[in-house]
Amino acid sequence: MSTVTTVGSFFPPVRCCAPPSTSPLSNGRLKLNHVSNTARRLAVSTEQAISSETTTERNETTMRNHVSNGRLKESEEGEGMKEKQKNPYALELVKTEMELRSSRKSLEDYFEDSKNFIAKSDGGGGGPPRWFSPLECGSRLDNSPLLLFLPGIDGIGLGLSKQHSTLGKIFDIWCLHIPVKDRTSFLGLVKLIERTVRSESYCFPNRPIYLAGESLGACLALAVAARNPDVDLVLVLANPATSFEKSQLQPLIPLLEVLPFQHQLTIPYMLSSMTGDSLRMAMDNAVKGFPLEQTIGGLSQDLVAMSSYLNALANILPTETLLWKLQMLKTASAYANSRLHAVKSQTLVLSSGRDQLLPSEEEGQRLYVALPKCEIRKFNDSGHFLFLEHDVDLANIIKGASCYRRGKYLDYISDYIPPTPPEFKKLYDSNRLFMLATSPVMLSYFQDGKIVRGLAGVPSEGPVLYVGYHMLMGFEVIPLISNFLLERNILIRGITHPMLYVKLKKEGMMPPLQQFDVVRTMGAVPASGSNFYKLMSSKAHALLYPGGMREAYHRKGEEYKLFWPEKSEFVRMASRFGAKIVPFGVVGEDDFGEVVFDYDDQMKIPFLRDYIKGLSEEFVSLRTGADGEVGQQDPHHVGIVPKFPGRFYYYFGKPIETEGRRQELRDREKAHELYLHVKSEVENCIAFLKEKRESDPYRNILARLAYQASHGFDAEVPTFEI
Repeated sequence: MSTVTTVGSFFPPVRCCAPPSTSPLSNGRLKLNHVSNTARRLAVSTEQAISSETTTERNETTMRNHVSNGRLKESEEGEGMKEKQKNPYALELVKTEMELRSSRKSLEDYFEDSKNFIAKSDGGGGGPPRWFSPLECGSRLDNSPLLLFLPGIDGIGLGLSKQHSTLGKIFDIWCLHIPVKDRTSFLGLVKLIERTVRSESYCFPNRPIYLAGESLGACLALAVAARNPDVDLVLVLANPATSFEKSQLQPLIPLLEVLPFQHQLTIPYMLSSMTGDSLRMAMDNAVKGFPLEQTIGGLSQDLVAMSSYLNALANILPTETLLWKLQMLKTASAYANSRLHAVKSQTLVLSSGRDQLLPSEEEGQRLYVALPKCEIRKFNDSGHFLFLEHDVDLANIIKGASCYRRGKYLDYISDYIPPTPPEFKKLYDSNRLFMLATSPVMLSYFQDGKIVRGLAGVPSEGPVLYVGYHMLMGFEVIPLISNFLLERNILIRGITHPMLYVKLKKEGMMPPLQQFDVVRTMGAVPASGSNFYKLMSSKAHALLYPGGMREAYHRKGEEYKLFWPEKSEFVRMASRFGAKIVPFGVVGEDDFGEVVFDYDDQMKIPFLRDYIKGLSEEFVSLRTGADGEVGQQDPHHVGIVPKFPGRFYYYFGKPIETEGRRQELRDREKAHELYLHVKSEVENCIAFLKEKRESDPYRNILARLAYQASHGFDAEVPTFEI
């Protein structure tokens, strides 16, 4: 069971910003000198349990989400240097699925926590609405923003219980608890939240406040944002109840008013929406390769457990409370919809495709169009209670959408939080087949002049700038980023086109921004001089493709040809911070597909030409500053015919030092000479790989599959002699 601490009748922990007062309360929160004694008195758990959990959190050895000298820092605790050197990303990949499942909270935990929470905190269900902070959130980053969780129709405030441990590392979380028997009106709740928001905004004017609401809570968040346009708010809305008029729940209101026994029919319906499609989940487990008996056993347990959940849900939503909440939903929906025009806050809408309570998919699209600073993320296989599902990681969603910031404006470098090992594992698992098909070979130039397999030759300390060739569609980035993390625990931060970060005015002209969330999660930043400067000054390991989109979407017959701009600005920036420049080459991706319908072909067709020009007009203000073909390349799609899969080869050449050459490279001619030298080294790396791969006995995918079938699919496949 999760442990929840409460402070002063559930008022949240105080962050004092005013002189001490003789009164223990200030703006609805306890003064600092009263916190500890009150917390011990009013904690839901016993004092011993709190002390034990605090000690456990303090001694826990987890990877810290900071970057130092371009390398991810690990905890200073552990058993000797050998323990410190263990790569948390590599260790995460060897965990079994059962280990991962055992570490997650289940739906049964949620109902058990809710039952105990009501019994211990409400004293029978009474009392006014109040805030609480979950103990399991633990320690967090400095200057973490405040996240206020606004619950849905249940009102308990434990809807983020599966997210506490991950969100608690980057947010200060306060959850709103609405007791079962409380009858505070919708406007009364809005004003309660509003007081907290304005108080915290006064204390920390340069820090955003996040309002994460589901269903009813989303309407509360929209109402508060509309009434407080001067407060820096970020809204995260999960299946908002602004669509209540179209909901299947609305007809229940008159039925419950005259036929109370309908409550027995409503609760199982809501429970099915909460637990999801058990048969679908069983099929998903079978696809993942779980043993049949484990899958069937789990399904049976779920079905048996559902009956026990009925009583728990009935305690959370007795007939009178359910009717009150449904009536409140109707009021909340009308109130929020009438004030959408006043909402100017940054908004992230999360829409479920299988929501049986609300038409959330359509509503998410409506809000996306109606709100000026709105982005949407769709979860096609999820139900109404999104935050309670196993595969939903709200912290990762917020980071991937570039919605996490600790100041008034997003800083892609200082606000960036590296992926945790579990987040990386999820991304890696989604690309396992691709990694298996490409079986990447990584080579690097070692200090003694030898070429070695692996990444032992790349510099450990930043700043480092990796400069190379961008292959067809840019898929070579996936193995590159993954192998640097797994082998060297180094996070490579890619410098990418700004169009991956901008909401288009015209729908359907580009893939949804959600498709690029993984790119942002892994540390990519939009190309700009300021971001480049910040990366180098923070001693990061940065990845730059001077050829950009022009190389990644090359024409027919242009495989492995460099298209670099004339300017050599990256050389001068690197020398300013004494960065090492590592030229590298990659070959193999053009063996996967052949371009048969390129940019030149498309510009000859009128309607395609108009489409491309319309798309280019959207990005006219996002030019990266490059000259020539690279800077003026219009965004477009290419027609590709798949080939029999080959193999990827990477060679990271000898690092080029710029330390101590800043004065020399201020001369544009000297800088251009070094620029041409880097370009020549990249071409040499490509030529080396094209020659050596001819002698690779495992270049063909069938040979590699045969080798892995006998040695294991995780075995490293041999390659040519170096």
